[in-house]
Amino acid sequence: MKSAVETLNPTRVRLSIEVPFEELKDSLDAAYKKINQQVTVKGFRKGKIPARVIDQRFGRGAVLEEAVNDALPKFYTEAVNEAELNPLGQPEVDITELKDGETLNFTAEVDIRPTIEIPDYSGIEVEVDAVEVSEKDIDESVEQLRERFAATSPVERAAADGDVVTLDLEAKVDGEVLEDGVAEGVSYTIGSGELLEGIDEAVTGLEAGGEATFASELKGGSAAGQEAQVTVKVTQVAARELPALDDEFAQLASEFDTLEELRADSRKRLENMKQYDQATQAQERVLEKLLELVEVPVPEKLLEDEINTRKHNLEHHQLGQMGLDLPQYLEIQGKTEEEFETETKEAAVKGIKTQFVLDELVNKEKLNVNQEELTEHLMRRAASSGMSPDQFAQAVVEGGQVPLLVGEVARGKALAVVVEAATVKDTNGEVVDLDDEDDETATETAEAVEEPTEA
Repeated sequence: MKSAVETLNPTRVRLSIEVPFEELKDSLDAAYKKINQQVTVKGFRKGKIPARVIDQRFGRGAVLEEAVNDALPKFYTEAVNEAELNPLGQPEVDITELKDGETLNFTAEVDIRPTIEIPDYSGIEVEVDAVEVSEKDIDESVEQLRERFAATSPVERAAADGDVVTLDLEAKVDGEVLEDGVAEGVSYTIGSGELLEGIDEAVTGLEAGGEATFASELKGGSAAGQEAQVTVKVTQVAARELPALDDEFAQLASEFDTLEELRADSRKRLENMKQYDQATQAQERVLEKLLELVEVPVPEKLLEDEINTRKHNLEHHQLGQMGLDLPQYLEIQGKTEEEFETETKEAAVKGIKTQFVLDELVNKEKLNVNQEELTEHLMRRAASSGMSPDQFAQAVVEGGQVPLLVGEVARGKALAVVVEAATVKDTNGEVVDLDDEDDETATETAEAVEEPTEA
C-alpha cells in the first residue's frame, strides 16, 4: 500500500491511497465466504459454492464491492497511522479507481487536530475578587439558618408579607381551565417569589376563605409562556415566628453551645466558599488569557457538530424537563434567535479551543492521571449525576467512556499548571496563593467551558 497526504487547510487533509490488488486477497476471501452463507445454488451445499460459480451467478462486481467495503477501513487506518495524523470524526471516502486484478485507489478527506504551538504562559496576570467576609455576610447567613427553624401557627387575620398561606389554584386560558392548571393545598410564603408573578399582591390582605383572580404569564406546563387568569383561594393563614438569636438557638440549630461559636463557624464557612469562588474565578480568567495567546484553527465540521449537539442538549434535555420549547426559553431570557445562535457558536468555539489547547498542554507537560485522581473525579461526577459511584462507574465502563473521564482529569491538571505559573492578585493588590487542592476545581472549570450550554 502507498499513501500520500495533501493538506487542504490547517484542520483538514486528503489522503490518497493506492492498494495493490494482491493486498485485497483476505478481503476477497471474506467476501466470498460471506456471500456463500447468504445465497443458495442448486447442486451445491450452502457455504460450498465455488468462487467462479458466485462470479457467474451473482457477478464479480458484487464480490468486489463487498471486499472493498471490508478493506477500506483497514487501509485508511494504516494510512492515518503512517502519516501520524489525529483524525476528528469520520472520513469522506471516494473510490477513484478499481481495476479487477490490478489496483484499488481511493481518497479520504478528514478533519484533523490542528498543530498548536503553546507559548510561554508564565507571564499571565489576572485579578480576582478579594476574600472578604463582612459582619453583614455573617448576619445574613445566620438569618437564613434562623428562617429554617421558624415555627408557623394558624392565625385569624388577613395575610401579610412573610406569612405562610395554604392555597387552592385554578388557571384558565381563553376561559378554559387547563388540565394541569388546578392545584390544591399549596403552601406558599408571601414575598418569596417562588410561585406566579402577581400572586403576592393577590393574596395579601385576604383572610382564610378569601378569593382573588389575577393575570399571570405561566412559566411551565402545557400553556407555558401564555397569559392565564388565575383564581386563588386562601384556605389558611399562618404566621411565622422566628426563634430568638441566642445561645439556645445555636444549640438548636447547630453543634455549637453559643451564638458566638455559631457565628465564628459561619465566618469560616463563608471564607471557604469565597476562596472556592476565587479559585474558580482565577482559573476562568487564566484560561481566557491563555486562549488569547494561542492561535487555534477550528475544523468547520467539528464546529457544526458541536453547535448542533449544544442545541439538541438544550432543547431536548434541559428545556424538555422544564416544559419549555426554544422560542419560550428565548422569550424568558430576553434574547433574539440571532443572539442565541451567536452565543451558541461562541461557546462552541471556546469549548473546542479549550480542549485542543489543554490536550496539547497535557502532552507538552507530560501529565498523567493516576487511579486515585480518576476515582476522585468519578465520585464527583457520580454525585452530580445523582447516581451511586458503583452505578456511575458501571455506566462509564459499559459506555466506553473511561478515556473521556481520563481526558477531563488530565485537562484539569493542565489548567492547574498554567494557573500555578500565572500571577493572580486580588482587588486589594494582594498576591493570591492557589494551592494544589484546586486541581479538581480546574477540572470543573475546563468541563464547564467544554460542555453544552446549560439552561
